Amino acid sequence: MIGENFTKYQEMRQVFGKITNVARELKRPMRVAVAGADSENILQGVIDAQDAGLVEPILIGSQRKITETLERLGHPERADCLQAVTSDTNVVQYAIEMISAGKADALMRGNTQTRDFLLPILNKANHLVQEDRLITHVNMLKFDGYDKVLAISDCTLLVEPSIEQRKQVIRNMTEALNLIGVEKPNLALLALVEKPSFHMRDTVEATTIVMDHREEPIADCNLWGPIAYDLIVSKEAARLKKYDCPYSGDFDGIVVPSLLAGNLICKLLDVHSHASGCCLLMGATIPIALTGRSESSEQAYLSLAGCAAMFAEQINARK
Repeated sequence: MIGENFTKYQEMRQVFGKITNVARELKRPMRVAVAGADSENILQGVIDAQDAGLVEPILIGSQRKITETLERLGHPERADCLQAVTSDTNVVQYAIEMISAGKADALMRGNTQTRDFLLPILNKANHLVQEDRLITHVNMLKFDGYDKVLAISDCTLLVEPSIEQRKQVIRNMTEALNLIGVEKPNLALLALVEKPSFHMRDTVEATTIVMDHREEPIADCNLWGPIAYDLIVSKEAARLKKYDCPYSGDFDGIVVPSLLAGNLICKLLDVHSHASGCCLLMGATIPIALTGRSESSEQAYLSLAGCAAMFAEQINARK
């Protein structure tokens, strides 16, 4: 099993090679504040990223819990990265304040509830949302049965995104895919059926978004929809259904109509198709990695690589 996991991790790192290579070009490792750093899988991914020279971690949280987790992982010496706080400290806010003070460059979710992680990020007082932008969560996944990386968004923040919010998702998803080397990605607007019907709001809204994109491009991407999931991922399904879409089986991203749809797709791919990949919050002023606590350490590693690539872009933009 260890050999199988190693092979899979090597394959994933090749798939996401661009972000890893860009991250390695940094003059110094990215300093990442891990909020609640006692999550076993996430902490292992952080250690792997540190060993690869991508990050310099700051492990924020309970000294006892983090130390015990490091010992379980066989890395008690990494406790020198620990920033112990009291039990009543908001670890996410603490991490954000470290970044604001110039003591860290990026933020990563550790053992915190999703809501508790997101609320300080979205708090206007912390100035983490880019002007005229919406923060959205983009999962870029590679999984068995699909030949390329497939991005899914939004599966964490937007419960039932409006037309304008989905346009922001499209912009953020395009930028995220650009990070891993996908230029002018093919993006699908997920729906139950392909023809607009007033009984199904998502089909009408998808049609509107595509029409708006044709008049004034939302981002540098090819946009298609409404379209069902099987027609997104399978050329054969399109052939059997006689559905004429040049991107079927070759889409790079899916813009979902609801939080439930996005979250369900990601978890199904993770559990049943052995998905792994890069999970980022886009639209923020700093790089932010948001991975699930039940996801693999490899996903945490790749998400940090993605953040480091974003950090490298920010540095280049300032020059």
